[in-house]
Amino acid sequence: MVSSKVSRRRFVASTAALSTVAIAAPFVRGAHAAGTLSVGFWDHWVPNANGATEKLIKEWGEKEKVEVKIDFITSQGNKLLLTTAAEAQAKSGHDILAMNTFLPARYAEQLVPMNDVMDKLIADNGKVNATVEYLGKVDGKWLAIPATVGSQIKGPCSRIDLLKKHAGLDIQAMYPAGEAPKADNWNLDTFLKAAEACHKGGNPFGIGLGTTSDNVDTIGAIFHAFGAVLVNAKGDIVIKNDQVRQALDFYKKLMAFLPPDVAAWDDASNNKFLVSGQASMIMNPPSAWAVAKRDAPQVAEQCWTHGFPAGPKGRYAPFLPFFWGTWNFSKNQAAAKSLMLYLSQASSAEKMVVASGGYDLPSFEKLTTFKVWAEEGPPKGTLYHYPNPYNHQTLSVAAAPAPHKIAEQIYNQGIQTQMAVRYFKGEALEKTLDWASGELEGFMRN
Repeated sequence: MVSSKVSRRRFVASTAALSTVAIAAPFVRGAHAAGTLSVGFWDHWVPNANGATEKLIKEWGEKEKVEVKIDFITSQGNKLLLTTAAEAQAKSGHDILAMNTFLPARYAEQLVPMNDVMDKLIADNGKVNATVEYLGKVDGKWLAIPATVGSQIKGPCSRIDLLKKHAGLDIQAMYPAGEAPKADNWNLDTFLKAAEACHKGGNPFGIGLGTTSDNVDTIGAIFHAFGAVLVNAKGDIVIKNDQVRQALDFYKKLMAFLPPDVAAWDDASNNKFLVSGQASMIMNPPSAWAVAKRDAPQVAEQCWTHGFPAGPKGRYAPFLPFFWGTWNFSKNQAAAKSLMLYLSQASSAEKMVVASGGYDLPSFEKLTTFKVWAEEGPPKGTLYHYPNPYNHQTLSVAAAPAPHKIAEQIYNQGIQTQMAVRYFKGEALEKTLDWASGELEGFMRN
């Protein structure tokens, strides 16, 4: 963990309210007894991105006369996950802690409700997407607020030149910079034909089928595009339905055009495949493109990030939000809420997005048109459609709408990718469904 003390001044009785966030005043006035605040944020992979967050916290701390201690905690080796579990068990730790995807629901009983904060943020920044609500809100209670830092869409990143050469697709014309998508014909049939053409041309799509996040996110979006649900919102196992069968049939066809080792891919595999120059397309946030800018500029200048293909039930894209939450054993809850409000206003969010090179994504509808996404390059405009500025696709998470406890296990075990691999390798479809059904029944008992 990297620690940084931001301000040594403490709360005093005359602490002024934040001048830029009016609603913060009642939160801060209730926290005068607290002289310090401790926050644990995700340690960003983008060099210097942490600096923007640290600067904003320093500004807030100086205004509010709060001493803030920041720990930037890596997600490598599950360090952030382990920190969360340890603090929950010890009932001691950071006043604000970053949590990804399913963790707010996992720790719902130990988190401070954030309805007051979210009401203000939604009024100012617009509504959040349905995936944020599914992951961050339980029984009408907001468990945490969506963080700008670390949140991402894992959409297609395509090679402009290779899609033209092998598949005859002009991805820039379909997703023009500065304009709404012109992609009505960008559907799963077109996608499959392009995958076949690129495979034959020697530059296959780099889509993994391992059990790590990137692989699960992609198959989750395609399952949603077919309306394929394993467990419904009530917790009923409904896996044996035609939509799931259709999704698996699609994946069986797709896997024939992918690299032969995709069942063993992890989250680094598709990035390496793009940077090496072999891939016509991968599914990823702009991290792989950013590495290509540094290590393979001739690849980066041909990359274009865009929307997912549409299926029978719509166009879906995987959205992985980070959240900031406050433990109910925190002694600094009012100050924590004040800081989260400050970090979530539009001007703060934009600074963090710029520092990340366009990687980070606010979850609010009014915060999807920052200039950085139009200006980043090469090629200029390559990230314009990354934040989904036209609501062209529905942002989703694999295993939804299952209850969180079940969905998290489906996600972490990679049940959907395991099904696809088993079926592709020759297992009878109904036997694959029986196997998965047994796994789901086991999750219900845990």
